[in-house]
Amino acid sequence: MISRRITRLALVIFLLFAAASAAAAASVNLRDMDYTRMHPNVRIKDIADIEGARPNQLNGIGIVTGLNGTGDKTLMTRQIMRNLLKQYGLNLEDRAVVPKNVAIVSITAELPPYVRPGQTIDVVVGTMGDAKSLQGGTLLQAPLRAADGGIYAVAQGPVLVGGYTASGATATTTKNVPTAGRIPGGAIVEREVPTDHTSGGQMALLLRMPDFTTAQRVSDTINSTFGMVARPVDAGRVVVELPGQYTAAPTAFLARMEKLEIEPDAPARVAVNERTGTVVMGGDVRISSVAVAHGNLTVSVAEDDTVVQPSALSGGTTGTEMRTDITIDENGASLLAMPSTTTVRELVRVLNATGATPRDVIEILQAINEAGALHGQLINM
Repeated sequence: MISRRITRLALVIFLLFAAASAAAAASVNLRDMDYTRMHPNVRIKDIADIEGARPNQLNGIGIVTGLNGTGDKTLMTRQIMRNLLKQYGLNLEDRAVVPKNVAIVSITAELPPYVRPGQTIDVVVGTMGDAKSLQGGTLLQAPLRAADGGIYAVAQGPVLVGGYTASGATATTTKNVPTAGRIPGGAIVEREVPTDHTSGGQMALLLRMPDFTTAQRVSDTINSTFGMVARPVDAGRVVVELPGQYTAAPTAFLARMEKLEIEPDAPARVAVNERTGTVVMGGDVRISSVAVAHGNLTVSVAEDDTVVQPSALSGGTTGTEMRTDITIDENGASLLAMPSTTTVRELVRVLNATGATPRDVIEILQAINEAGALHGQLINM
């Protein structure tokens, strides 16, 4: 009996010790996390495009039929319908053509890279005349041309409209835009665009957000994996020589390279939209010592050097560190302080704690920028 109690007590102690160890490990992990990191690691394929592998815009004009009396009433529609009917051997007078169930539409589409003949792409259609709605209509076969005048796809099919219109003797109601719609997979590709992204045994990466630091990091990451094959040309272009073992298989090289991860960099920016009261800021933005008074709200930012003493028996040395205090005074009632490096994120957090509206924050940021204390680019959207 005594041995059983001892065994149970030992089991309880073991479980408590295991739980304490897990909690300690979890707390260490939380302390070791890098909260000061501004940008996450991302794949090269998510920040860069391959030069030469680009989409192409297509457009055309077509006829949508089958409308329920919501079609065009313009002379242009009558003329186009007469020209269409002539192709089928029908010659009609202008007054014999009644286009109330027909609409002339513009057709647009984007031809992605690597698409081959026989594959389909989505198209968007929109009225060109005075048609009230395309609901229930069907697009007749229409060619889609590129900027060089060549026909690269042919579109046809029922139009999907995301809105509607209804009218009676004394009232009309409309939801969304019934004069525009989409045809998913409505165009068949008839001609491909040649893509040669490995001309001369090399290729180039085009950064979507040009930045010299990011371009250098992309080059260094590629070189650390495949050897000295990459070099940045400018802030937006990195040239890569195909390694010898991948000369006959460039696709395999691209598949490996685009999965490499880097930490991108970006200029310090703050984007504000006064119409909606939106403030979006980057983590790299800093603010110098400044005092701001906005209505009954006073913001004061001060920096000074503070002597830091090491812990007893730690073997450390006395040093100094920069501390920043942010003080908010609103009607003399509230007073807040933050001992940390001044960033826009911290300033906005303190302003929100005092009840400042987003528009107040925007006006304060604009004033700080005009005073030369905002170290970053302020973008008014």
